[in-house]
Amino acid sequence: MAITFGLVTPNSNTLCLTLTTPPLIANHRTTNVVFSGQSVFSYGHTNLSYSHQRASSFATIVCSAANKPSSSSEISSTAKIRSEVLSPFRSVRMFFYIAFVASGALGGFIATTQLIGALANSSRASEVPEILKGLGIDLAAVSLFAFLYFRENKAKNAQVARLSREESLSNLKLRVDEKKIIPVNSLRGIARLVICAGPASFVTESFKRSEPFTDSLLDRGVLVVPFVTDGNSPALEFEETEELATRRKRLWQLAPVYINEWSEWLDEQKKLAGVPSDSPVYLSLRLDGRVRGSGVGYPPWNALVAQLPQVKGMWTGLLDGFDGRV
Repeated sequence: MAITFGLVTPNSNTLCLTLTTPPLIANHRTTNVVFSGQSVFSYGHTNLSYSHQRASSFATIVCSAANKPSSSSEISSTAKIRSEVLSPFRSVRMFFYIAFVASGALGGFIATTQLIGALANSSRASEVPEILKGLGIDLAAVSLFAFLYFRENKAKNAQVARLSREESLSNLKLRVDEKKIIPVNSLRGIARLVICAGPASFVTESFKRSEPFTDSLLDRGVLVVPFVTDGNSPALEFEETEELATRRKRLWQLAPVYINEWSEWLDEQKKLAGVPSDSPVYLSLRLDGRVRGSGVGYPPWNALVAQLPQVKGMWTGLLDGFDGRV
């Protein structure tokens, strides 16, 4: 019996184990076992499939680690809590809108019954204009407060969905060095991340354009996450003096881990924003992890330097939530 290991496809998390045995019988069973899980450290949802062949005698075992994150469309409790904190009076307003709609609907129902009675009795014909006036006011009130309620509810759903997407982003993993992997949320209050997502040529050009602003970006707590989408390696060359090269490496030291999770998250954001899936984009985060801004093309390094306050000094922490929109 022979044992062979190998990858099903290059740059994948799939391991192929082939067991070859002598053809002792004419008919045999080829077993394919596929394991998939939520991370490379745990496997679940085991699926077994069997097939019959006549001419060969081997068994293949395929182990696949699919690092699928939970869908960002699933609203987390943390996102709902953050929404309540950011808009503490929204629930109160929505309660009063519902109360006013109910009150106007009840008034309209009463006015309608009075109008029917007045129309049926010619002696009450003089009351019809007054009843119609009250009915019109009730209908206008119902329409107004119903509109306000649905607008408030739409804004709430949009905010919760955005916060949920930010929570999904905060759970993605980054590699700091060869021995350290951290989630994005570990950098809250420490760094302002700028994600450059696109082909290797786009990341390389973004790297070159950031060179004149290296010191200013580091003073403002900016760290870049280069996310290459075409599978190639960007040419990040550090050929300057040793001191400058150290700062450049610090600015560009982070790297995405579990690329499929980052790809799924980024594809969903592009879809929601109506951006073509192959467009290179950038996305910048605030110190608290919220998305500050995004766009198609190269990051505006000069605008980041102009708008962001430094992370050291007397204003540290005071302007974290008002650090521009670029």
